[in-house]
Amino acid sequence: MTLKIYNTLTRNKDPFDPVRPGRVGMYLCGPTVYKSPHIGHMVGPIIFDTIKRYLLFKGFDVTLIVNITDVDDKLIAVARDRQTTMQAVAELHTSEYLSSLKRLGIESIDHFPKASENIPEIIEFTSKLIGKEHAYAVDGNVWFAVTSDADYGRLSGRKLDEQSAGTRDTESAGKRHPADFALWKAAKPGEPSWDSPWGKGRPGWHIECSAMATKYLGETFDIHGGGDDLKFPHHENELAQSECCTGKPFARFWLHNGLTRMKTKAAGDEYNKISGSVLTLAGNETLLASVSVDNLLSTHGPELLRYLLLSTHYRRPIDFSDDVIIAMKKGLSSFHRMFDRMTRLNVPLADEQADIDVAAQTLLDGPNGDFVKLILDLKMRWLEMMDDDFNTAGALASMHEMLSAINACVDQAQLEKSPDATAMNAVTAAVSTVRKLGKLLGLFTFTPHAEEPANDQLTAKLMGILIELRAQARETKNFSLADDIRTKLASINVTLEDRAGGTGWKRN
Repeated sequence: MTLKIYNTLTRNKDPFDPVRPGRVGMYLCGPTVYKSPHIGHMVGPIIFDTIKRYLLFKGFDVTLIVNITDVDDKLIAVARDRQTTMQAVAELHTSEYLSSLKRLGIESIDHFPKASENIPEIIEFTSKLIGKEHAYAVDGNVWFAVTSDADYGRLSGRKLDEQSAGTRDTESAGKRHPADFALWKAAKPGEPSWDSPWGKGRPGWHIECSAMATKYLGETFDIHGGGDDLKFPHHENELAQSECCTGKPFARFWLHNGLTRMKTKAAGDEYNKISGSVLTLAGNETLLASVSVDNLLSTHGPELLRYLLLSTHYRRPIDFSDDVIIAMKKGLSSFHRMFDRMTRLNVPLADEQADIDVAAQTLLDGPNGDFVKLILDLKMRWLEMMDDDFNTAGALASMHEMLSAINACVDQAQLEKSPDATAMNAVTAAVSTVRKLGKLLGLFTFTPHAEEPANDQLTAKLMGILIELRAQARETKNFSLADDIRTKLASINVTLEDRAGGTGWKRN
């Protein structure tokens, strides 16, 4: 199978062919660390961590870079409001960001370069652009001349005469064209600054990423990613200044993930796209920071957030609401209920357990051949989904079909009553396949999240009474009452599980 990736630059799904055979370089635009991380900050890292896991699985040697923007107007403004330094603000929120990544099991990022630690590289990059007449200095500021790049606008599809200034800096004094953007900003009184050939100042936003990406990955690398909101102006400007500086292609593939959308009752059940730091709901502004990663992890656990973000194709917007959370809990818990069922059947869940490919060599022609073939087909579909622009939503759908097939096989073979060795071998291989594919997505590596305190004695006793009443109803053939008990418990997210040793229960 050939891996194809949707490339924003070509607007096509292109076959993936790395710059250097067998090696992949990826750069993801990281956060501007002026506030605590929110759910939007985690989308890119989770997606790119998953992409790296899959590329490693396919045999590539992968380097993943995520930058930290710790020099920026927003940081300066926050530091001023808090009566502290830009560095102190940056260090606090960088620490929070890195802690959130660790809690989410994102450990695949190789380097976190900071803008403040790469000032010499940024100055050198800017000097080269001036030397090639793609940039000019005015009163201590250095501007990129967009009209010097004949291809400017090809990533976003915008025409130059339709564009406003592509920079966070609102000052335009001395610019030759309204869309020219800052590479270097002259220092203002009381602001952090560094020495440069143009006087004291600090880097512009876009130049930071160009300098750091080329430093760690080379002048041409494979994949550049970020949120859809970065396509213009940030990525457009990165592309222009980088290729004008080196005369070579910058990133071969540009990947843009969809943004998070919130649905709340306060918004009149209307969806609104989160952009930047503010979410507009029914005319009111709600800080996106209110959906903090720390609160979400404490409330729902890391695996659920990862499962939620991977349940939508990365290029599509991600819906986030109470209803979505409930649906995702049900989807994820169905896997853990199956794993619990396998534990009761003494099915090994060890990572080294052989998966369906190995089992098929001896079981495909046996009595469970149809089941084995189905799992093989679903695994192939999983691989096809991931090779089709990293379609994690489709991959998860195939895993849910495996889940249903495994439970059906256990039921049909009545393994909970009379274990059959051949059927058990087939089920064991299928479960191993689900777990291994899930771990390639970063799932099934966390301790299941406990959202509520352990069941107290009163709850346990009440459930025991209900289970006993249901058993009596079934013995007297009052099946409508037995079904009614199960249905009403399900309506409050309690599932009854009929097992060989009796009936158990579990909160969903």
